[in-house]
Amino acid sequence: MTTKLTRPFGKYVHARRAGTLLFLAGQGARDPETDAYAGLSFDAAGDLTAHDTAAQSRAVLANIERALAANGLDRRHLVDVTVFLTDMAEFEAMNGAWAEFFAECAPPTRTTVAVRGLPGLNFVEMKAVAAFPLDDVTQD
Repeated sequence: MTTKLTRPFGKYVHARRAGTLLFLAGQGARDPETDAYAGLSFDAAGDLTAHDTAAQSRAVLANIERALAANGLDRRHLVDVTVFLTDMAEFEAMNGAWAEFFAECAPPTRTTVAVRGLPGLNFVEMKAVAAFPLDDVTQD
């Protein structure tokens, strides 16, 4: 998997380290190589007709993994994630993608909230906190 990250919509960084913690900015469902959003369907006129929350959730989690990898971490280092959904009725679709992503390791704590809207064509966004292993922390 590439560690290339999506182009930010504004002036912010994808990740910021504070001591043993890595704080990740909200990650959406855009592919960092193509800028295309995952899980969207359009009609012949180019209007959005449907979105697939599970596909968007998988893309968001992949973007989180890219941001972690860019900082020498992986999904096992996540300690807390906040999930933003534009429709809480789609919780089960997100939860299924979440279960797939964490099938082989312990998941972090999670809070899920519904929001009125998200930037771009995102219907799912996640922000996360990860922890560096203690042996990675240098002592001053």
